[in-house]
Amino acid sequence: MLCHIPAARRGHLIWTIPFLWTLAFGLWGISRQDSVWRDEAATWQVAGRSAGEIWDMLGNVDAVHGLYYLLMHGLFELFGASTTTLRLPSVLAIAAAAGCVALIGRRLAGPWAGLGGGLALGLLPAVQFYLQEGRPYALVAAGAALSTLLLVSVLAAAPGRRRAWPRWAAYGLTVLVCALLNWLSLLILPAHAVTLWWVRAGRGVWLRWTAYGAGAVAGALPLILFSRGQSDQVSWIPPLTWHMLIGPGILLAIGALGAWADRTGRSDRSDRTDRPDQSDRPGRSRLSAAAVGLPLLAVPQLGLIGLSLVQPLFLDRYVLFSMVGLALLIGAALGAAVRACAPRFPRASGLLVPGVIGIAVLALLPVELGKRAPASRVDDVLAVAGEVARLKQDGDAVLFVPAARRDTALVSPGTFTGLADIALARTPVASATLKGEEADPARIRAALLDRRRVLLVTDAAKVAKTPSAERDKAKAAVLREYFTVVEDRQLRGRRVTVYERRG
Repeated sequence: MLCHIPAARRGHLIWTIPFLWTLAFGLWGISRQDSVWRDEAATWQVAGRSAGEIWDMLGNVDAVHGLYYLLMHGLFELFGASTTTLRLPSVLAIAAAAGCVALIGRRLAGPWAGLGGGLALGLLPAVQFYLQEGRPYALVAAGAALSTLLLVSVLAAAPGRRRAWPRWAAYGLTVLVCALLNWLSLLILPAHAVTLWWVRAGRGVWLRWTAYGAGAVAGALPLILFSRGQSDQVSWIPPLTWHMLIGPGILLAIGALGAWADRTGRSDRSDRTDRPDQSDRPGRSRLSAAAVGLPLLAVPQLGLIGLSLVQPLFLDRYVLFSMVGLALLIGAALGAAVRACAPRFPRASGLLVPGVIGIAVLALLPVELGKRAPASRVDDVLAVAGEVARLKQDGDAVLFVPAARRDTALVSPGTFTGLADIALARTPVASATLKGEEADPARIRAALLDRRRVLLVTDAAKVAKTPSAERDKAKAAVLREYFTVVEDRQLRGRRVTVYERRG
């Protein structure tokens, strides 16, 4: 039991155990049976370009992910392109976030709250999805956890004990880096503002927070303004509907229960030796897991809902970092349960947190296995590449509908050797885009009529949308009028169809 371990060693264990637990959890099935889906394929193919080519592309598309692409480019250069290199940064980031949650929970609600919250973070279904995802959202969550830990350390420190400016500087820098990874992470600033209001922070704290927060916003402002010019990239996001609010409503209800448990258990805490004394400064007694965790959970969720009323942006990954607040509140509830059980069942109370986490692992086993399966994503660009390798013949042409499905060839270029991409006018690198530039419909039609066999790479029937671009309509019309289907394979959300010319 934690209470029988020396305080110094206990402090290290409380963050080390969640870190290693989450790391092991993330490494389990990290390859997802060697599958890569379309969003990760974008990271993969951009990371394989040179730094100059990435910079040129950011002027046209995906500027919001520029820092992340440059980071992944460096990792691909050092360790090679693989699913492990693609996803390991996210695994390490969530593991680091779990360690930060544990430290915050320990400081605010005791060791069991810290341990429980840190262990719970990686089990949350939304976190499990992005725990093994080659995209920047896990890194943003880690930055949010670190910035929250820095803020709590400043608020909890006794006056004059240590210089505060290094932690404030680290806070501002962390918020800035998160904003450069995804500027919607700046929603953490109003969340932290609610925490400062909740604990009745002094004027000096408010002034420092405003200065360093404003510095982070100013640093990210050029990216925000520039990326707004590329807003057509998110035009596919559907408008906000009532059923989209069910998920956030459930999360907020769970968080509110955790805050209530933390509040009701505060008067009975017997483990204050594990936390700094909070009686020597006005407002410090109000610093709690509820005061930190509930705003961190609620404000980003509600803020994104508000923004989505102006422009549809409601995707849970944009506020994944709010799960740090939920994990903290779950940990606070577990800590309160341990304290409630300790007077009557002192031995059993020490098994409560490990027992609940163990039950959660078993209960969520279908989710855990599902998130690690290729079917957890809408498609798999690598699986369909294998079908292309099996079906292609010398002299065949290849078409992609829509053009974004060219990602299969960009991630597995060797598989498409010998196939003529007859619709492509300029390659993605030459055009500084993600999918390249295609010829006009008339030229595509003429090129198709010169071919005997064509492989069409597109979406599987279940997820395919009716072609909207004129080029794609022209491709479909020529294939339908002059060609016959001789092979058709659908695998993991993608489809390869072989057409032969009639007559």
